[in-house]
Amino acid sequence: MNAKVKYIGCDDADMHLFESQYVTPEGMCYNSYLVEGERLAVMDTVDPRKTDEWMEKLAASLDGRKPEYLIVQHMEPDHSGSIAAFRQAYPDTQIVASQKALQFMQQFNPEIDLGNTMAVKEGDTLDLGGLTLAFVAAPMVHWPEVIVTYCPEIKTLFSADGFGKFGVIEADKDDWACEARRYYFNICGKYGMPVNNLLKKAAGLEIETICPLHGPILEGEMLAEALRLYTVWSQYGTETEGVLVAHASIHGNTAKVAEKIGAMLRERNVGKVVVADLCREDMAEVIEDAFRMNRLIVCASSYDGDVFPPMHMFLWKLGLKAFQGRKVGIVENGTWAPCAGRAMKALIEGWKNTDIVEPMVTIRSTMKESDIEAIETLVDAMK
Repeated sequence: MNAKVKYIGCDDADMHLFESQYVTPEGMCYNSYLVEGERLAVMDTVDPRKTDEWMEKLAASLDGRKPEYLIVQHMEPDHSGSIAAFRQAYPDTQIVASQKALQFMQQFNPEIDLGNTMAVKEGDTLDLGGLTLAFVAAPMVHWPEVIVTYCPEIKTLFSADGFGKFGVIEADKDDWACEARRYYFNICGKYGMPVNNLLKKAAGLEIETICPLHGPILEGEMLAEALRLYTVWSQYGTETEGVLVAHASIHGNTAKVAEKIGAMLRERNVGKVVVADLCREDMAEVIEDAFRMNRLIVCASSYDGDVFPPMHMFLWKLGLKAFQGRKVGIVENGTWAPCAGRAMKALIEGWKNTDIVEPMVTIRSTMKESDIEAIETLVDAMK
């Protein structure tokens, strides 16, 4: 990272459920930066859980100086939660944000004085003296007010939530993609087109460093790989040839079918094969695997005239995140009135560019020798 940018973010090692839904065993970080031209600009604040620590880091980095600007790129509370404290400590600092972000700022902080603010839009610039901040609109990446900021003199892009990652800043630093992938698809996955639009804008910039609001600063090979993967992800492309077999089993019988299917797929060398238990595994990770691979088989028990709820939640979440462009096979289980297949198909039919593979396999209570032929036919159709 360039010497004119100081990292003043905070790790939150005790944040183990990000956004109250994503398991983060290694915690989370909230990144913030001090950009030092002749005038000083602070890039975003942090979650209120870390306000005091951040204010101390900021004061130490300022070393008696006063910041001219606070740039607010994204108004989600994990990044804007310390604006009120900043405003109280530095009342003369001008807050710079998009017009919609200023609206959101007042909604989150009705008591805050927004008199000394500047609304910026695509193409606007801010002269820090020796450094320039150029603002790029990034609506729906992944909120409508988002801007990102490019500093051409140091070839640095401040990317808001783009290129973020679960974990504290040094967590799995050498394996950026794993938790960045889970972060992207579960948080930004629905917004592939806006992300792709931002990537097209970024392609016209000379970028050597990306400073996101979560995760490590990206440079060199890690930066190149992040840009490559974001291009694949934002276009709902295939990162890994393979099949995810996801199952929701009440008493274990449907799970046995899924494991059998997984073994058959491996025998056929179809690429990577992952068998996932939706009742016990981190669903966000299973969603990551679904987007990562190009084929999906779902196996579920019938339940209350519908499908077992963990599978319903999985398919509903995939639809919510705009899952598309995949080949999907369906296996249902039922004792007296199998109905899971119908319920799963109804959810899947709403996905774009999705090929539902025949046959749909029906198991009656337990897998029997007589079921193997239909299962093999489905597996062969998934090749």
